[in-house]
Amino acid sequence: MSQFFQIHPENPQTRLIKQAAEVIRQGGVIAYPTDCGYSLGCHLGDKSALDRIRAIRRLDDKHNFTLVCRDLSEISTYARFDNRLYRLLKSNTPGPYTFIFGATSEVPRRLLHPKRKTIGIRVPNNRIVSALLEELGEPIMSVSLILPGETDPMTDPYDIRDSLEHALDLVIDGGFCGFQPTTVVAMDADSVNVIRVGAGDPAPFA
Repeated sequence: MSQFFQIHPENPQTRLIKQAAEVIRQGGVIAYPTDCGYSLGCHLGDKSALDRIRAIRRLDDKHNFTLVCRDLSEISTYARFDNRLYRLLKSNTPGPYTFIFGATSEVPRRLLHPKRKTIGIRVPNNRIVSALLEELGEPIMSVSLILPGETDPMTDPYDIRDSLEHALDLVIDGGFCGFQPTTVVAMDADSVNVIRVGAGDPAPFA
């Protein structure tokens, strides 16, 4: 049965953030709030936890996961981009976007798009996530919390607990955090393309 932490969305309690980070380090799978609904997350290098998330979502091994990062310097460890793209990122992070980049060798192979060798990167505008990433000191491997057969991410932590309490190690209640998906932007040296319009304004990338 999962633990259930009520963490303040504006002033996250340090004690609970530390406990949540330890759950991730120990191989746990968590549900946590972002600025675009709730997500499932686990430790970056944990294949067992990744497989558990795939089972919850009923995903095949071709589904792309996202690295949720704390800042631009962390993004640069895992993604390839030039100064022009850096300026775009700096102006639009944190925020409700998922950026698709060419991946560096630091990204575990199992997370890469098998043909294009790309990786999705997020920096959510959410204080709970920011505090958790700061405590962890590394990204969270993540995917939106959308149950099989549904099209929208889950938004109510109590519903998440009721539905998944035996499949998760921790549910973080950070209150309502929206239900629109992120805007997805593919970025490389040659072009910037909006792949999906969601909560983030696509205009800066037009």
